[in-house]
Amino acid sequence: MSSASSALQVRGLNVYYGQSHALQGVDLELGSGVLSLVGRNGMGKTTLCKAIMGLEPVASGSISLYGHSLVGKTPAEIARLGIGYVPQGRRLWKSLTVDEHLKLVAKPKGPWSVERVYSVFPRLAERKSNGGGQLSGGEQQMLAIGRALLLNPKLLLMDEPTEGLAPVIVSQVAQMLSQLGSDGDIDVLMIEQNIGVACTVADRVAIMINGKVNRIMDSGVLAADTQLQQSLLGVGRHAHDETPQVSQSTSDNQRAARAGSTVKKIYLSNPQIPDRWTPMVAAATIARSARTVTESITDQSAAASTMSKIDEGRNGIVYVCGTLDTKGDELRYMRDIIKAAGVRTQLVDLSTSGKPSGAAVPPNAVAEMHPRGASAVFTSDRGTAVAGMTLAFERWVQSRRDVAGVLGAGGSGGTALVAPGFRSLAVGVPKLIVSTVASGNTEQYVGSSDMLMMHSVADVQGINSITRVVLKNAAEAVAAMAAARARPLEEYEDKPALGLTMFGVTTPVVSNVSEQLAAQYDCLVFHATGTGGRSMEKLMAGGQLAAVLDLTTTEIADMIAGGVFAADQTRFDVFASSGKPYIGACGALDMVNFNAPETVPEKYKGRLFYEHNPQITLMRTTVDECRQMGKFIGEKLNQMSNPVRFYLNEGGVSMLDSPGQAFWDPAADAALFEAIEETVTQTSQRQLIRVPQNINDPAFADLLVKTFRSLNSHVVVNPKRA
Repeated sequence: MSSASSALQVRGLNVYYGQSHALQGVDLELGSGVLSLVGRNGMGKTTLCKAIMGLEPVASGSISLYGHSLVGKTPAEIARLGIGYVPQGRRLWKSLTVDEHLKLVAKPKGPWSVERVYSVFPRLAERKSNGGGQLSGGEQQMLAIGRALLLNPKLLLMDEPTEGLAPVIVSQVAQMLSQLGSDGDIDVLMIEQNIGVACTVADRVAIMINGKVNRIMDSGVLAADTQLQQSLLGVGRHAHDETPQVSQSTSDNQRAARAGSTVKKIYLSNPQIPDRWTPMVAAATIARSARTVTESITDQSAAASTMSKIDEGRNGIVYVCGTLDTKGDELRYMRDIIKAAGVRTQLVDLSTSGKPSGAAVPPNAVAEMHPRGASAVFTSDRGTAVAGMTLAFERWVQSRRDVAGVLGAGGSGGTALVAPGFRSLAVGVPKLIVSTVASGNTEQYVGSSDMLMMHSVADVQGINSITRVVLKNAAEAVAAMAAARARPLEEYEDKPALGLTMFGVTTPVVSNVSEQLAAQYDCLVFHATGTGGRSMEKLMAGGQLAAVLDLTTTEIADMIAGGVFAADQTRFDVFASSGKPYIGACGALDMVNFNAPETVPEKYKGRLFYEHNPQITLMRTTVDECRQMGKFIGEKLNQMSNPVRFYLNEGGVSMLDSPGQAFWDPAADAALFEAIEETVTQTSQRQLIRVPQNINDPAFADLLVKTFRSLNSHVVVNPKRA
């Protein structure tokens, strides 16, 4: 989308406060409608607002409003171009009345008049003679919004519009913003901490992390995925963690066990630096200020105990989960089929309507698992109620030790409601959702789990000739899987698990290494498609991998350039905390993946492409993109204190990146390697190794195996095979 057709376009924006780099190459585009921008405190959201309005100087980058550049213009000039600004903190005059505030900025012509503002906010009409200092917080916010609307702007820029407001006022503001978006007269960029409001008023939500826009995603997906909210926004984490603390030591140890780690508490006798007048510190204060340190478990017995969690629930219960007030007939139908198959089963009702429930697990039993209790689920607002139940259900699932399998059915809302809870179960536990959205993009629901999704074909709305067959197949499938898990496991040779990342263009090296190590290791190959890397890292975090050979890091290329197999900003993080040796390479960083040729973004017209197959189009990475990838990877490697060996293959990083092949580009590869070398602080533990071979050369595979065995000599393998 060109800047001329976009309401707002920000490209490569950098802003500094002294030596502090507040905005770090921000890219953001609002085509039309409403876009929400969320992020924790200190991420740069307000700085972005000020930069757009000309209140903070821009070091580099561009900002444009419908094609008109804003950089270098004064705030007054920017306002005249068509931006209405609602700043954080309202910024009202205490001495001016409500009516004076509005008439001061009102224009004689335009859709917004003082009378219209009063009609939208009747409370302001009642208080029109009161001064700005005599208004409540909600009234002040209404006035700040009304004042901005009277400029009849093309774009409304709002910084924390619901901060400190009562729930009823928040709902009114959210309703007004939703109406603005649907009317189409004014586009809105809203900076907001309240995720519920941000997802309600906008179809898309941008997430800001450490001075950058990390991603822009569908608001419905973010609203329903509490795990994603926690990982990206820290919801329920950090200093404001609302997780119930039944027993601090117990809860810490449970979290450590799940992550394959041990926990230590570090207490400081003086949490604040004392002076001679400082009184003695109370024991309770010291306890509250203690730091928790997690140490990785590296011995095989600890990893084995984590693996044993997969066996929990082998003779347990298959839970059929969903909203009985809307999908009761369908869920009971599947429960009865499972029961008839001789498998223990129970209904879990996730309804938020408050209607009576005959389920074995009623809604209140699940809702009580919410960090703030059932009252946080059963609210008057459907959006917050569903989001609350989603979080409560995920925690309820994690608390169970009798899950033989889970089954759900519903549309997009019902799928989003149960998916985070299903995903949290260990690999191997049967988990299946019959869904109307199963024929589309299911990544946001399945994630890195082994969850199955079955297309319902017809809507999950009653038992009919279609749904009867589909729901029966789903129930029979889960019953069969649960029954199979209840049977004794076959005898098999127990070998430590080794994770390897592979792409089609790095298959030879991964196959060669796997063949050489297969006698001692259970080689698990992960397809580097975004979810593949996350799946590998999830197993590593859970202690289910003894070692890893991360030879195909191509997901970083897609993250940098917007490909379809992208990693996220957490890629590599698990290796920094695992304590285990990390061996990696630049496998397939020469390419970005798109679907069919017509799906390639217009901005990449003229680039070098290779048609891998009719559904996958590969694009060669440029020198600049390679530098960005190298810097990202280097910064991640610097976080690892465990043994690191990262290889730079001068002969090419894929089948296509070799002399005479389509993607052979020594300059781009050199830029990649140099950026990694310039970024990484090398030590005796953390080493970058240049090799002359192509990544698929058999000699390089032999070198990898030799290095791997030397770094993982502590891993216990079958002595008959060693």
